[in-house]
Amino acid sequence: MREETAFMSARLSPMHSFPTICTPRGPVPEAAPHWNRQRSSSMPSYRYRSAFDRVEIPLTGRSWPQARIERPPLWVPVDLRDGNQALAEPMDTPRKRRMFDLLVAMGFKEIEVGYPSASRTDFDFVRHLARSGAVPDDVTVVVFTPAKADLIERTFESVAGMDRVVVHLYIPTAPVWRDVVLGRDRAEVRGVVLDAARQMERLARARPAADIRFEFSPEVFILTEPDYVLELCNSLTALWDASPDRPVIHNLPATVEIATPNVYADQIEYMHRHLERRDSVILSVHPHNDRGTGVACAELAVLAGAQRVEGCLFGNGERTGNVDLVNLALNLHAQGVDPMIDFSDIDEIRRTVEHCNRLPVPPRHPYGGDLVYTAFSGTHQDAISKGFAHHASSGSEVWSVPYLPIDPADVGRSYEAVIRVNSQSGKGGIAHLLRSNHGVDLPARMRADFSRTVQTATDDSGLEATSKDLWELFEATYLVPGRDGAIALTSWSAEHDPAGGHRFVCTLRVDGREGDYEGTGSGTVSAFTEALAAAGVEVTILDYAEHGADAAWSTVTSYAECRVGGEVRWGAGQDASALAASVAAVLSAVNRAQ
Repeated sequence: MREETAFMSARLSPMHSFPTICTPRGPVPEAAPHWNRQRSSSMPSYRYRSAFDRVEIPLTGRSWPQARIERPPLWVPVDLRDGNQALAEPMDTPRKRRMFDLLVAMGFKEIEVGYPSASRTDFDFVRHLARSGAVPDDVTVVVFTPAKADLIERTFESVAGMDRVVVHLYIPTAPVWRDVVLGRDRAEVRGVVLDAARQMERLARARPAADIRFEFSPEVFILTEPDYVLELCNSLTALWDASPDRPVIHNLPATVEIATPNVYADQIEYMHRHLERRDSVILSVHPHNDRGTGVACAELAVLAGAQRVEGCLFGNGERTGNVDLVNLALNLHAQGVDPMIDFSDIDEIRRTVEHCNRLPVPPRHPYGGDLVYTAFSGTHQDAISKGFAHHASSGSEVWSVPYLPIDPADVGRSYEAVIRVNSQSGKGGIAHLLRSNHGVDLPARMRADFSRTVQTATDDSGLEATSKDLWELFEATYLVPGRDGAIALTSWSAEHDPAGGHRFVCTLRVDGREGDYEGTGSGTVSAFTEALAAAGVEVTILDYAEHGADAAWSTVTSYAECRVGGEVRWGAGQDASALAASVAAVLSAVNRAQ
């Protein structure tokens, strides 16, 4: 312990002090079980109220826990509006167009394209879409507007000439926002909303040839009184005269997450059951990720009756972001449900999003990060390697590989990146990389031998060992000793007689001195060991394996486990000739034992 403390002290400079964390010193709660000794901390948690103290949570005799998601909701990406508002450097028109084209190519059919009244850049981009013919016939654009007359006018100006548009109206409705932000009571906010809705209806009627529909977001829905949300939504459903062929969208945002996802599901199910003209309403959700449960909120909301989900690719957005559509859609894919969006080139999608947002996608990001199909752990690597082999031999299309919820090939990933090696890795992963990248299929017992060599190297370096590193280490450890060691073959020949015997004649260099030797045996390898014995090198073959050349690999690789004196060593050899490879494998083991 003293040595460890001294080592840590030596490693810590004055510039690297520990953070000033206050270890909890409060009492252990009386009700705590004996195995839980956690103490009360000094953090001021008493300053915050639970969701149940802030808003009525309607308990609905919930049915959502028994539901299953068997088809995808309508996905609506808001990268160009809500996501763009959260960027330090908002997208210009070229970046917005690249993002829009990506979303269209992926198969999104309703895309929120901007907040036209917020900036000239947003207005100009919507006009660019209107004039350029970039919007396919089956894609509807969504534009966002607050409930202000001049801004609604500006929003309708931006979509002039577009055939299919959803105009998205929002206003803060939660008590804190009404009181602090707007300075209006419930009745006054309702009046503002209805005036804005009437204006939108008038402007839409002035363009009878266009398909213009409406969306309403009671901002911070999760903190708004349920009866008030119903009152507002039902009033707009009636005012806009929603019908099944011209439905209204009521979008219920978890603008700032306040509770566990089941609470949001209860709120959504309540609205699902009580909204009027339900067949004329598209129930939409817009979860954020403040508590880190945005994906769970969206999934439970769909179970509770939501038909439409707004979010961003890879979860960009204010604070901790909007719900991640990549995660949501591929979660369905992993359950056998077609998400109806194409993620078959996840790396191109990620590159485009990173370019447009100028934000990196974390390497551990679900489905899309650099490392999500990668295993470093030895036990994981071994299971994955065996899973690949079993899947390949089974002939079944059903995916069932340990630790990989989907086939990486589904999203355009290669198997080469699945297993990577560091000091935590095991023999299975190392063997998999050698086999898949270099055609070297190590015998089972040899895997443990080479794994120890790899671990020593990675422990010493502290770095990952790439596939190239593994090959170079394998070559140096096993192949080089068979070509260049203290005991070397200057020349050799092998022959066999009609009776099946084999004769091996060679010139051996042992400790710098050459001599001619020969041996006989039932096979070439045994005849070679007799020649070695004649030179004073006693060798016993304990195990031997080889695999031949195929279309991918032009060489034969042989492996020999030998007892040389009192030492047991593995050796390997490669050659176009199987005979030469076997001789090199034995000679490698002999030299490794010296």
